[in-house]
Amino acid sequence: MLLEMKVPSPGESISEVEIIEWLVADGDYVQKDQSIAEIDSDKATLELPAEESGVIKILTEEGITVSVGDVVCIIDTSAKKETKENNSTEKKKDLSITEKNITINKVKINKATPLASAIINEHDISAEDLTGSGEAGKITKNDVLDLINSSSSSEDRGQNRKKMSSLRRKIASRLVAVKNETAMLTTFNEVDMTSIFEIRNTYKEPFKEKHNVGLGFMSFFTKAVTESIKEYGDVNSMIDGDELISHNYVDIGIAVSAPKGLMVPVLRNAEQMGFAQIESEIKRLATKARDGKITIDEITGGTFTITNGGVFGSMLSTPIINPPQSAILGMHNIVERPVVVEGKIVIRPIMYVALSYDHRVIDGRESVGFLCKIKEYLENPKEFLLASNVSLALDL
Repeated sequence: MLLEMKVPSPGESISEVEIIEWLVADGDYVQKDQSIAEIDSDKATLELPAEESGVIKILTEEGITVSVGDVVCIIDTSAKKETKENNSTEKKKDLSITEKNITINKVKINKATPLASAIINEHDISAEDLTGSGEAGKITKNDVLDLINSSSSSEDRGQNRKKMSSLRRKIASRLVAVKNETAMLTTFNEVDMTSIFEIRNTYKEPFKEKHNVGLGFMSFFTKAVTESIKEYGDVNSMIDGDELISHNYVDIGIAVSAPKGLMVPVLRNAEQMGFAQIESEIKRLATKARDGKITIDEITGGTFTITNGGVFGSMLSTPIINPPQSAILGMHNIVERPVVVEGKIVIRPIMYVALSYDHRVIDGRESVGFLCKIKEYLENPKEFLLASNVSLALDL
């Protein structure tokens, strides 16, 4: 029986996808639910699983954009998997140079996709020179091509030209649209992180022991945002035509750097979450985003976004609003700086924070007041975020 594999719908409003990479070769035997290709939409990169077991015939080349519902391959479900016993003794004696290279590098090659393995062997590349960017460190076709291109460029000062992914093209167009279609301004402040440092140093071990997740900075910032929004509701609003939509819930997007580009997984009803729930959900969503397993539903529909450039060493930046939201909070690196406290110069761990906002929705007074409120909550977490009972608030 010949089974036609059609492109499934990755999510509402998505009509086209791009075949990024076939994870199997034409004529391979595939198992049911095995990932056979990576497809790229304008919102996320997803894996295409085989619907049945059998021998695959690939109909669509890599890099081609296809519509949802198009047939991209055929699986012959009546074909049987070829066993080692069916291979002739003559074949085993007549090992090609390619097969020998696979044997030499078998530990590393086993961690590569079939297409990546083929390119490695074709170009006689040592697998030890490669670092995998795929799931569980798996070497992908792009990893190999990047190594080849970097080697050739260093020799002949050449150029490498490749098509932008659908996700990258969508991000680019959205960023330009934000700059052109919103009245975006940014206000700044600084936060003394001393109290948060003290809480983390005291409770991080028992917190991790009980909840199996670290007590990071993001949960403090998420709580500070949700509490501040109670007083400054327009920050959690958005424009829809001639109307202003105000939300009575807070779905916070957390910007994550993934191999395919920036993604923003969303914490649903963050205002109802405790510290342990926030940290666990961030860890779960970030892992799925970096492994390419995030779903469309998990990266759409946020009402406010937090981005942390500090993990890359950024001192200060003006984050760009994630439309149709009206504001985004930017975190930065923490540096020991001299500050004046009660008339004396002391050294404190300071983070600069930035709030970019759409001035059509949020007034200057409100944006400054919102950021000052966040500063107040973060500098006095026991009083405002932990209700004076740290152990209870951290569920210890």
